[in-house]
Amino acid sequence: MTNIGNMYGPDFTFLGIPRCDLDKPESYKGADVIIVGAPIDSGTSHRSGAKMGPQAIRMGDYLPHDSSRPHLAMRIDPLQKLKIFDAGDLLMSGGDLVNSLKVLEAATEKISKAGAIAVVLGGDHSIASADVAGIANHLGKGKVSMIHFDAHADTGEDQFGALIGHGTPMRRLIESGSVRGDRFLQLGLRGYWPDDATLKWMAGKGMKSYEMTEIHHRGMKAVLDESFAILTDGCDGVFLSVDIDVVDPGMAPGTGTPEPGGMTSRELLEAVRRICFELPIVGIDVVEVAPAYDSSDITAILANRVVLEALSAIALKKSGGAYSATRNLLDR
Repeated sequence: MTNIGNMYGPDFTFLGIPRCDLDKPESYKGADVIIVGAPIDSGTSHRSGAKMGPQAIRMGDYLPHDSSRPHLAMRIDPLQKLKIFDAGDLLMSGGDLVNSLKVLEAATEKISKAGAIAVVLGGDHSIASADVAGIANHLGKGKVSMIHFDAHADTGEDQFGALIGHGTPMRRLIESGSVRGDRFLQLGLRGYWPDDATLKWMAGKGMKSYEMTEIHHRGMKAVLDESFAILTDGCDGVFLSVDIDVVDPGMAPGTGTPEPGGMTSRELLEAVRRICFELPIVGIDVVEVAPAYDSSDITAILANRVVLEALSAIALKKSGGAYSATRNLLDR
């Protein structure tokens, strides 16, 4: 395995959690969660820069890095309740996307075999074809369902003639059998792609996609209620993939392919909280943070909070606690 310190910039871990080495199982013995960076953006089709995403997500916080983050609403500190390690960034060559993705696939398979949840900091969305595949290699092909937040479907047959890129990973996962098309849900799609041929392919595979207008009119709660029954039918675990461009670029400008009309940051965080509390999460990735296009680090901060929201909900679930979105803060 080729995990190193942070590939770009100062070497520090996510919120000061302990470092581990994926080549040394004793360094992550008993881990609940292992965070790993996938600093690559050679799969992009528009603005590059997401290779700096893992560093920006780790830095996206204004509180001391003291391994403590008590969640106000859920009343739990995930950094204290869970055993979490940061494996640093994988060594991923921008000039060899195919082999770099193989490195990531091997890493998430190793993390899954250790009984931990892999949290992958991207990187562009091409990494999903590898990080989900690695977990499916361990848990079984077709045994992992997927919930995917994105402005774009990422189901292209190819990307400018290449089979691998950030516009194709979801098709590659379904074609390989890693994830069943009828257990693959997408939320937040909008804009001017994909074309009719791609939409017909998606429908033929049984995919379910919620366009942003549908979510707006039906409400996020109704959409998630409908989704959860599908995701847990015949599958042993759920992978959560969050492309930060699912959020409206007014709230998350730091991304390579911004598309107006997206979710609010609050909607995304509340959805992630519910998903990670109610579903058997086996892996997460947060992708397409490109700090060069950010404004006052708001996109990096949001991505950091997506990870924290997920960790907090996972910790609450593991502890056997309860959560209500309508409970008053001071009710004890």
